[in-house]
Formats: sequence, C-alpha cells, structure tokens
Amino acid sequence: MSHLGYMEKLLDGVEVEWEALGDIGKVSMCKRVLKHQTSSKGDVPFYKIGTFGKEPDAYITRELFEEYKTKYSYPQAGEVLISASGTIGRTVIFDGQDSYFQDSNIVWIENNESEILNKYLYYFYQIVNWNVAEGGTIKRLYNDNLRKIKVPIPPLNVQAEIVRILDTFTELTAELTAELTAELTARQQQYAYYRDQLLTFDDEVEWKTLEEVAVIGTGSHNTQDALEEGEYVFYARGREPLRLNTFDFDETAIITAGDGAGVGKVFHYAQGKYALHQRAYRIVPKENVEPRFVYHYILEYFHRYIHQVSVNETIPDSV
Repeated sequence: MSHLGYMEKLLDGVEVEWEALGDIGKVSMCKRVLKHQTSSKGDVPFYKIGTFGKEPDAYITRELFEEYKTKYSYPQAGEVLISASGTIGRTVIFDGQDSYFQDSNIVWIENNESEILNKYLYYFYQIVNWNVAEGGTIKRLYNDNLRKIKVPIPPLNVQAEIVRILDTFTELTAELTAELTAELTARQQQYAYYRDQLLTFDDEVEWKTLEEVAVIGTGSHNTQDALEEGEYVFYARGREPLRLNTFDFDETAIITAGDGAGVGKVFHYAQGKYALHQRAYRIVPKENVEPRFVYHYILEYFHRYIHQVSVNETIPDSV
C-alpha cells in the first residue's frame, strides 16, 4: 500500500480542526542581547539571524546566559525555532544544547504537546505561506502575523503517524544524498585521473601554438543588444546564453571570456549560427584538428595557463 493510500485510510472519518498558532500557544523569544555583551569567543553560542542554523560567530558569557535563561523566555528541547526576518520561515528544531538566540528575529511557539506535536509543527512549517497574514510579500514576520497562521490539527495519533512517515522519507533522502555524493566524488576523481592520463604528452607528439591550430577572434555586440526573444543564440562572457535576431558566425567554436576573473575559462561550445559579445573570444579549430579534442584541452589547461603567464598575478584583459 502506498503512503498516500495509507494516509487516506488513516484520515478517513477523522475530524481535523484548524486553529491559529496564537490559540495553540504563546509566541516567545529570548531576551535582547546587546552588541557589547557579545564577543567573538566565549562560553555560549549566540545565534543571530545571519548565523541561524549555521555556525555561530558570536558568544555570550556563561553568567549572562544563566541569568537570562532563568529570568526570561527560553526554548525547550524539541521546540521549533523560526526565523522572523531575512529568509522568513526558516526552521530549526532546538536540540537543547546551551545556546542563545537573537530576540524578535528568532522566535518559537510555546505549545502543549498534548494537543500538537512539535515535530508535526516543524513539518507543517515547511509548507506554510508566511505572507498570508499580510496578503502579500512581507519583509518581517511580526508576532501578530505568526499568531494568525492557521494549522490543521488532526488527533495526536494521526500527527505521530504523519511525523513517522515524513521522518522515514527524510532519513531515506539523507542516505541517498550521502550515497550519491560519494558516487559523484568517486566519478570526479576517476574523470580527473583519466583526463590527466589522456591529455598529458611529452615529446612524442608535435606541439603547436593555439594560433597555429585555430582561428581566434571576438564578437561585436554588447549585452544591451540582447532581446528577450531572438532567433539566434548570443554568447556573452560566462553568462547564460542570451538571444539576438542576427548572427555573426556559423561554425563550431569554443567560447571563452576575454577579461575579468573568468578570463581563459571555457563557457560554451558553440555549434551553428550564433552572435558573440565584443569581449568574448571564439576559438575555432582548423580543419586538421578535432574540435572536441581542442575543447577538452582548453577546458583543462587554458585558464591555468593564462594565470601563470600573467604579470604580477594580474589577469590579462585579452587572450
């Protein structure tokens, strides 16, 4: 039986009430911590909105932490912390480790788990429209906005089953991601090994300069020439291809940037009719050279070579 079919049976005849978060629990936040009360090193991590869910870059003293934790609101392990500014609605399940959070920017609902499970709330927060209270895009989630958000509340056993199913998918996704990452890393290492083997030559082959085996040139257009819709591809220095209604070339070419940090990097392999930016370079292999071979060689070595030969590590404006 599919999970969806199982849930349909589980919810069959079940009454689901919708309640506002403000009716479920209290919106809470930590006591305000002033900048002079923080330091780059210390006893207890202090998470600001910029480091929420990441590595902390500020700390408060143990003494201040114990005082504020005792006197003011402080989350319980398992409660769901919510970002109220920046990227609104980011969530972190509080793990109970000693840490403190920036007031008003990071909030949580103090709810009764005999009514609604924290983990159920956590998953529901992933699909909440945080803008609904204002009727449009909001730059900050105020407490009143948060209190108005409505949540469907099935019985606790149904909540627990929903959490179990979503936890299963989350764990499976994490396992598959780890496997795919490991596989991708292995393939990248394998590619690098064979690339180096296949593209490394000594004196057994003839060496020629790029200008001997290819025609090198630039385009004539600027990005302001681009159209939203055009008949031909318009290549412009490392950007996603644009469009034009005219073309400059009809050929097979390797497109690189002619200036900036990307100079010498291969950005496109052009085939057919295309237009070209005036600061992008086209490298067109001659008839006695395989274009894809030149492409792979330039892809691997050209950018590094440009940097090595540049004066005082300055990136040149042209190839």
